[in-house]
Amino acid sequence: MRSRVWGGTAAVVLGGLLVAGCGGWEKDAADGSTGDAGKSAGGSYPVSVTDCKGAKTTFSGAPKRIVTSNASSLELLLRLGAGDKVIGTGFPPGKGTLPGALDAQGQQVKVLSRNVIPQEKLLGSGADLYIDTFASMGGMGGGGMGDAPTAEEFEAAGIKHLYLKSTACAAQGKEPVRDLSAVEADITSLGAVTGTSAKAKEIVAGMKEKVDAVQKAVGGTAAAKRPAYFFFDYDAGTKQPTVVCNRQVANAVITLAGARNVFADCEGDNKQVGWEDVIAKNPDWIQLGVRNRGSEAANEKAFDEAQKWLETNPATKGLKAVKEGHFLRIGSEPTTIAGVENAETVEKIAKTLYPGKVG
Repeated sequence: MRSRVWGGTAAVVLGGLLVAGCGGWEKDAADGSTGDAGKSAGGSYPVSVTDCKGAKTTFSGAPKRIVTSNASSLELLLRLGAGDKVIGTGFPPGKGTLPGALDAQGQQVKVLSRNVIPQEKLLGSGADLYIDTFASMGGMGGGGMGDAPTAEEFEAAGIKHLYLKSTACAAQGKEPVRDLSAVEADITSLGAVTGTSAKAKEIVAGMKEKVDAVQKAVGGTAAAKRPAYFFFDYDAGTKQPTVVCNRQVANAVITLAGARNVFADCEGDNKQVGWEDVIAKNPDWIQLGVRNRGSEAANEKAFDEAQKWLETNPATKGLKAVKEGHFLRIGSEPTTIAGVENAETVEKIAKTLYPGKVG
């Protein structure tokens, strides 16, 4: 089986942000409603954020030395304009994998590890904030991502530890993920923590504009009339397919685009199934979910390989989508990793499935 690491695996969201005023009051600011206190260009402090279990971390000022667990949280900080505060990362972005000018910035960040940052290196990094994208609270050590420092060890090292909750908490959620509200809340929270709230507000507004336009055009499509959609995670391995379930952000992306995730009945984020399960679903459309190789030519080659595999494999060549050539060449990361590009992917999918309806 191919590696399941995405150059920035599961992306996470902070959400549950609280901004505390001088009088000791606290206000939920995940929706950006910080009142007059939130209007300062440098941010309003103290700021508190909660984790998946409700535990609170408070900041008296913007962090100055940030370490990110992988490329996804690094990208969010670069987009917010807080990249100059990042002193290191694990799972660094491959050259050419970040969009536009962010790529050069990302390549300048010190690589603390090509994989999970070793515990001793992380604790001795000099960071005052570690943004973690890997797993739900308390699950990192048992999730194949190495041994995470304890809360006491982080505190002793002077490092505040935050998770991006849109991914880190999603698998344990009680409801399927059908929108990007958790992603938007993460961006809003990161903006408040790093003193870049104005940029965060701008980013979230741009995401909402794209998604709202798609929803206006196709959001009212009845479930029975929505195209059946299968995300083919080619890089996760072809022997046994790994599918996106209803707690994964990809389920929201697919749903918002007016499609029907054929594995939306699967609880959790991802799950391995058999090809017989995919055949039983017989999707109308298949997204060739390959991971960014760093160049357009390399990506096209990977898309070609994924499509050829589906067209020649005895188990899949008879699928409706394969016979009709209904493939979408949209990368894995902007679909399955919580981030700004989720909104763009909603738009791309909708334009393909509903030609003429989505501008």
